[in-house]
Amino acid sequence: MTIPLSILDLAPIAPGQTARESFAASVALAQTAEKHGYVRVWYAEHHNMPSIASSATSILIGHVAAQTSTIRLGAGGIMLPNHAPLTIAEQFGTLETLYPGRIDLGLGRAPGSDQNTMRAMRRDPMSADQFPQDVLELQAYLRGESLIPGVQAVPGAGTNVPLYILGSSLFGAQLAAALGLPYAFASHFAPDALHDAVATYRRDFTPSEQLSEPHVIVGVNVIAAADGADAARQFETTRRARVRGLIARGPAARAYSDDEIDAFLTTPDGRQIANMMKYSAIGTPDEVRRYLEEFAASAQADELIIAHQSPRIADRLRSVELTARVMSSATA
Repeated sequence: MTIPLSILDLAPIAPGQTARESFAASVALAQTAEKHGYVRVWYAEHHNMPSIASSATSILIGHVAAQTSTIRLGAGGIMLPNHAPLTIAEQFGTLETLYPGRIDLGLGRAPGSDQNTMRAMRRDPMSADQFPQDVLELQAYLRGESLIPGVQAVPGAGTNVPLYILGSSLFGAQLAAALGLPYAFASHFAPDALHDAVATYRRDFTPSEQLSEPHVIVGVNVIAAADGADAARQFETTRRARVRGLIARGPAARAYSDDEIDAFLTTPDGRQIANMMKYSAIGTPDEVRRYLEEFAASAQADELIIAHQSPRIADRLRSVELTARVMSSATA
């Protein structure tokens, strides 16, 4: 049986595009994913990033859920130290009540922003240290077993929204194993610790009420196109945009030409940024299938969550379709 496929939708706002257009693209992406058999679509919490529209993650999930029917939708993830666990339990309890059996809650401890934005959000710089305790408090609210006497999540209590621990280091792997929760590794942008983290999680996993056996989801970038050269061109455009977003921040940031970006990519700092997209399947459907099969086996993945990275929504939708078809036909 082929490995299950899911999607990480980064809700990108392309140059010259509005957030409203990004939301329409996210709906189209989820509808296409649902049509072609993907398991779930997740959205990530980011703040103060002009190129990403998923800052109000739970609202976006609800918007997409209202325009789809069966596909699971969730956060990949909510940066829990930015929020009170009760608030997240109420938000996702509401989503689960409105769309029963379709909501996931992935949790991370990174800020999803820079230091200034953290201050603007009133986030305590030490709040990440409380992440394990906050996960347990949130889980208890969703089970209707509040750890704080007299406080319950309404809606939320008894919904048992499934939790997932996200990570890009051994910390998340160890926590997911200890709590008996599924583990999702952000290898689509943080590849270096992938194999060590998965090995740690599988070795130390303790069964829980939610999960009896380890479940590993790994991230991978994909651009599938009928023509391999077209896929390669799309990837170069996406990689340049990634570099621009990292080196040209703030209202006074100047525009960098493609030649300047390409020159920067030959420097040590540039190569380090390029390495963020190390795990990328780029090419024709058959080339993408071979890459994904080998990658899933190497990473010991139970599920792949794909960031379809084509710059234009029409190409992303085509990549979603081509990848699903070639992966399902591999077992036919």
